[in-house]
Amino acid sequence: MKFFVDTAEIDQIKELNDLGMVDGVTTNPSLIAKSGRDILEVTKEICDMVSGPVSAEVVALEADDMLAEGRKLAKIADNIAVKVPLTWAGLKTCKTLSDEGTMVNVTLCFSANQALLAAKAGATFISPFIGRLDDLNLDGLELIEDIRTIYDNYGFETNILAASIRSANHMSDCAKIGADVATAPPNVIKAMANHVLTDKGLAAFMADAKKAGISIL
Repeated sequence: MKFFVDTAEIDQIKELNDLGMVDGVTTNPSLIAKSGRDILEVTKEICDMVSGPVSAEVVALEADDMLAEGRKLAKIADNIAVKVPLTWAGLKTCKTLSDEGTMVNVTLCFSANQALLAAKAGATFISPFIGRLDDLNLDGLELIEDIRTIYDNYGFETNILAASIRSANHMSDCAKIGADVATAPPNVIKAMANHVLTDKGLAAFMADAKKAGISIL
């Protein structure tokens, strides 16, 4: 499973990218606003840093305006994936941009029917928001399973990009179910390395090394 990092903070992306933990980046208007940077400027900087897809989201609601924004964003770099919402206008935009050879990430997906429509429209990525479904006492992971089944049944090439990831468990669960990609905040990706038994074992090893006077340097 590929890891996309869900942030517009350059330092955080660089740290994970240097470790080989970044296969792409996802941003949205909220993350851009949080960064305090100009959307075109920061998106270009991210695209220059990572080799994988960088999702940049339109802010228009009408199809013609979405298309104009998407084409402008696509000119930033070859690895831009234009991010559009899963609305009828978004699907129209997805179809046109996909036909033009631009990667498209269809976001805010909350049902298998929506995911089926996105695949039919030629989406490169579909982004089901599992955490937001969990917030409503619905099973976000079940949605990933349903989309995986439908896409495999008919050979759709759209990548399932699990989004709204809230925990390290979400990451491993998505990998087991068969998500192609999971996008998560930097702190969630880092949390995947944590385990209480690792900490306990390391503490025991260090105590024994100190007691024995073991020194390597």
